[in-house]
Amino acid sequence: MFNRTEIDEREYLTKIKDMLRAAIDRIDSAVAGYTKELQEQKDYLWEHRAGMDHVEKVAVRQSVTRAALTGEAAVEKKKRLQKLISSPWFGRLDFREEKEKVPSPVYIGVHAWYDEERKENIIYDWRSPVSTMFYDFELGTAGYKAPKGYVEGEITVKRQYRIRNGQMEYMLESSLNIHDDILQQELSKASDDRMKHIVATIQRNQNAIIRDETSPVLIIQGVAGSGKTSIALHRVAFLLYRFRDTIASKDILILSPNKVFADYISGVLPELGEEKIPEKGMEELARELIDNKYRFQTFFDQVNLLHEKNDEGLRERIRFKANSEFTGRLNQYITHIENNYFNAETLVVKRYPVPATYVEEKFRTLHRIPLFERFNEIVNHIERDLQFYNNYTISAKERNDLRRSVKNMFRITNLRNLYIDFFKWMEKEEMFRYARGSVWEYSDLFPLIYLRLRMEGIKPFDNVKHLLVDEMQDYTAVQYAVLARLFPCRKTILGDAGQIVNESASSDSEAIAAIFPGASCMKLTKSYRSTSEIARFAQKIRPDSEMEVVDRHGEKPSVRGFKTRDEEFKAIRDTIDSFKESGFNSLGIVCKTRKQADHMHKSIKEYYPKAVHLSDQSNAFSNGIVVTSVHMAKGLEFDHVIVPGTDSRNYSNEEERGLLYIACTRAMHRLSLMYVKECTPFMKE
Repeated sequence: MFNRTEIDEREYLTKIKDMLRAAIDRIDSAVAGYTKELQEQKDYLWEHRAGMDHVEKVAVRQSVTRAALTGEAAVEKKKRLQKLISSPWFGRLDFREEKEKVPSPVYIGVHAWYDEERKENIIYDWRSPVSTMFYDFELGTAGYKAPKGYVEGEITVKRQYRIRNGQMEYMLESSLNIHDDILQQELSKASDDRMKHIVATIQRNQNAIIRDETSPVLIIQGVAGSGKTSIALHRVAFLLYRFRDTIASKDILILSPNKVFADYISGVLPELGEEKIPEKGMEELARELIDNKYRFQTFFDQVNLLHEKNDEGLRERIRFKANSEFTGRLNQYITHIENNYFNAETLVVKRYPVPATYVEEKFRTLHRIPLFERFNEIVNHIERDLQFYNNYTISAKERNDLRRSVKNMFRITNLRNLYIDFFKWMEKEEMFRYARGSVWEYSDLFPLIYLRLRMEGIKPFDNVKHLLVDEMQDYTAVQYAVLARLFPCRKTILGDAGQIVNESASSDSEAIAAIFPGASCMKLTKSYRSTSEIARFAQKIRPDSEMEVVDRHGEKPSVRGFKTRDEEFKAIRDTIDSFKESGFNSLGIVCKTRKQADHMHKSIKEYYPKAVHLSDQSNAFSNGIVVTSVHMAKGLEFDHVIVPGTDSRNYSNEEERGLLYIACTRAMHRLSLMYVKECTPFMKE
């Protein structure tokens, strides 16, 4: 057996680190050579620029570019090797193929390393085919799908390691699943200011999601704390590895809920050796799609209006526009106006008549083209036919007059007026309201975009080869209908139907799957973030029969009542003081609304100047004392969470029950809830 004991493993680690350092030295020498060659080529180009012909100049420039690119690649390789010196591998399995007598050791790390001196793989990338056995099998019969076909055999050894700063802290070896011991230690650690990779603790069901290659649309329903976002990012890293010849980081797009969340997850892919991938918010996408022609309320504004003013009319309008029936009505309306709003008329160009029947026929035969685009296309047909049959070339003025005339044959040619007419057609005029002045309500934004797609046409994002959509439960059917038309690529869509900040606009995995033919749905039911005490407490607020709680224990959640707000605030300050002595990194004070978070931050700031307020205007996540609203806290996690104002007036209805659940499930190790006079009915038991 190769490296039989822990002593053997430690000696082998030292040997490999020495080999890695030697490889880095070779890279340094090579880079020095590239740098010298690059300078020589530049000097030659400068000194002989006057006497060189064009071909020679191009050749020298190409040589300079090649040397520069080779040098850059060498520097990137050096960075990976330096990371490997710190932590070369986290796992090992010894695998004996069916027809082989002796098993081969496979050391698995975040990055692969092929030793060019010895001409062999020393470390395998966690995404490689052989590495999947580490996640999917225990000792005994195993196998993996390789380019040459399925390889069967036997795992004879399976080990897991913690190696940090080049030192082996421990090695675990077991005939049972060894992930759990490592997992418990990882989950017990204090939080970080960025989401980290989890390659050492990926579970079997998570590995299946990460390595799914066949689903055109993969929908991941994951309970709070199940690691769904992390799994989705590791899935992206796997796809970049698996299809590296056809897809690059720049070809992937993340639709994220806000800039804070985007910043929080931004380190995962670089940690895994991939470049950062483009990120965009849904509202940023919307602005592009409407060419900034309309002012609209943000989703954050909409949510806060609902929770601060409890506007039942607004809630009803949102609910009405959220489901697939509304999208169906919009499609019916488009069919209706296509059949009824175009009244063809006879046109005359110079002395040549263009019959109404001709115009009508062209309008109907061009049905695959967006409706408003047909007007120009009809004119193009008229122009071609006049040239062909009458040998007449129309002038620019005649062309513009024709376009105007054909366009005027349609009853309504203004997109805004057409959208308002849609509600008249439905006899639901009360369902359209401006938020204020000429500012559109957020719930009308994507129906308007969908109408524009169908009427005017919007060029799809063909450059995007994979779309990642997070917080799926907050998007409506019409938003998904827009995404389906704009992004004809593969998609990973993830979220949790139990974490809804707006009950009126939720989407579950089944509803989303109905929009994307051939979609696959997978579930993550085990919650890892919180201790079992916190997770079970949250479960009593909003039960989820499918959730499994990881068996990691800690303090019971603290629920404290006070007679006045001043007493509650004093308790919050005392809790902050104890946090500063706790050794934890992050404390989240999660308020129900933006207004409450604003007020809390102003009060806290006087005593704790470094306290951070995370709002919809924030761009980055940070550790320490953080004050925020439930909506902004989604997707984030804190060592300790304080939820103030958990009284019966603040958390009273079903929508607010969901907000309280989200607030509680942000806590990893400690949870403190405070109320004045009477606590919310959702906590009384």
